[in-house]
Amino acid sequence: MTEEKGKKKISILVFSTEKISDPAIDLAGLLKQHYPPEVDNISIPCSSGIKPEWIMHAFERGFDGVFIAADGTDCPFGETCSEKTAEIISRTHELMKEKGIDPAKLRMAAICSVCSQAFVKLVKDLADYLDGTS
Repeated sequence: MTEEKGKKKISILVFSTEKISDPAIDLAGLLKQHYPPEVDNISIPCSSGIKPEWIMHAFERGFDGVFIAADGTDCPFGETCSEKTAEIISRTHELMKEKGIDPAKLRMAAICSVCSQAFVKLVKDLADYLDGTS
């Protein structure tokens, strides 16, 4: 986190999925729904393909929080996407604890293609949490 004119600047990395959550994030922009401008997005095919090392690398590079905009049950690549993604998050939470990183700085939720309001709320909630802890 950096200071900018007396105000904390929080950086969040979002992993989103090309077919499901990316359209919701695009819709948030089209509808001019506001969320923290310090959100960077990496688009991936499926949330179950995320590696714990990628998430840990984001924290090592200075991101304050990571949000996984998961496919959920809408995943076109398999019915077990939700379970696999949850396992990845669980493993990463353990790695975070080992490194002294608050596991609450990593969040995941299924974001459907029209769930722009849900995405905005969840990212704002993470930013508010980070603002209070950093």
